[in-house]
Order: sequence, then C-alpha cells, then structure tokens
Amino acid sequence: MSPSALASRLKDAFLSADDGLLMRGAFYGLLAAAGAFLFVDLRELSLASEDLPGHDPMTTDAPVLPPALTDGVPNAPPVEPESTPEVLRQPMHFELLPGGVLKAEGSIDLGAADRFAKEIEARGEYVKAVSLNSPGGSVTDALAMSTLIREKGLNTEVATKALCASSCPLVMAGGVARAAEKDAIVGVHQVFNAGEERPSPERAMSNAQSTTARIARHLDTMGIANGLWIHALETPPDRLYYLTPQEMAEFKLVTEAVPMAKQTN
Repeated sequence: MSPSALASRLKDAFLSADDGLLMRGAFYGLLAAAGAFLFVDLRELSLASEDLPGHDPMTTDAPVLPPALTDGVPNAPPVEPESTPEVLRQPMHFELLPGGVLKAEGSIDLGAADRFAKEIEARGEYVKAVSLNSPGGSVTDALAMSTLIREKGLNTEVATKALCASSCPLVMAGGVARAAEKDAIVGVHQVFNAGEERPSPERAMSNAQSTTARIARHLDTMGIANGLWIHALETPPDRLYYLTPQEMAEFKLVTEAVPMAKQTN
C-alpha cells in the first residue's frame, strides 16, 4: 500500500470512528506506523530521483512557497505572501510591535527557539501575542517555541498575507488564543530530514515514529484536532496543504476570527 493510500485510509477510519480512549490509542499507533512508511518511502524516492526535494526554506534553490496539493495535482498557493523570499529565508528574527505583539519572521533555523526564549525573557510580561510570518524549518525548535508560548500564556496570530507553513503551525498551536486574518497563508506537509545525512532504514523508521508521535501528542496537548496532522501526513514535503478558514476553525487551529491585537484597537 502506498503512503498516500495509507494516510487516506487512516483519515477515513478516524472520521468514522467513535471517540474514546481505545480509539485514540489505536489512532496514535496507526499515525506512528504511517509516519514510518512515509519517511522511508520519501528516503527511497530521494535516492532514486532528484525530482522530489524536501522543502528547506533556507536554501536558495527551493521555493519559499511550494505548490498546493489538491487531488494529487500541484496548484498555486491561494495568495502570494507579502514578504519577499529573501525575507522569509533569513534566520528567524524578532521585532516588538505596539500592543505587546512580538513579530517572529523568517525561517525556523536551528537555535531559533533559544533566541525566542531569550527575547521573551528580556521583554518580561509586556509581550501578549506572537505574530508569525515563517515558511517553517526545524521541527524541534518549533515544538520548543510552541511549548514556551503556552507556558507563558501568550496568544498567536497570522496577519493578512503573512505565511505560516510547514513546522510554523506547530508554533501557532501553542497560543492560548489563536487567530488568522483574511488571506493569511497557513499550510502543512510531511516532516523530513532536510540538511541531514540519510540515516539507515532502521534509524529512519525509528526517527519517523518518534517524530510523528511527538507532533501528534503535542497537537493533542495544545487542543488541536487530529485532522490537521492527517493532512500533513498526506502531503509530500515539496508540496503544501493550504488550510481554508473553515478547516482552521474545524481543526481548532484558530479560536478567533480576528487577531487579538486588532480587537483592542
């Protein structure tokens, strides 16, 4: 069975299942298995061909905004981001905006979480919300940023024509309240080992299972519906599944229609 078929079957089973502890345990087990097959399949594809590169936003030969995956056919993103590719490819940096909003812009490079933690520590209680504009990057750093956001009781938001893709929605999920403006660009896809040496098949499967479980558990802890991660598992790493406003609400990725900072103005 192909990875996409396996992910599709998992989604159908999940949508038709009764909610309960037993079904949740089975769901996480199946997610881990699906992640392993997806990771190994991607590794085999990358060894055989260079036509399916992983989406690394910090490399100059990869598009900052990959095509959408719609019924297996790449389509253009819903709107173009306001920021230039050069801005989005740079390592994540932070800017304090009026109203206690900390703008986090650029790729989530290794070490971004440490810089974010130092920024939050330096700003004290003044920061109330984090505004995201990022094509993604390091999953480990994204999870750490998300966890800190929730611990500090901060909100998250994505502005009009701002981008939050790949691992960035993991950061967004950490907000106590979460919002996306009209034409905010939010997308997900499979995780991959960009910039790393290809591991052995055994290690690849172990890494995939561990990463899949970590992400699924984190999203569940943050109150995000499982359907969001199912769409990520279905989408190759050189494509994005762009979420509609209705899907963001359905998956509880957003809790507010308008960013909190705009509501107080």
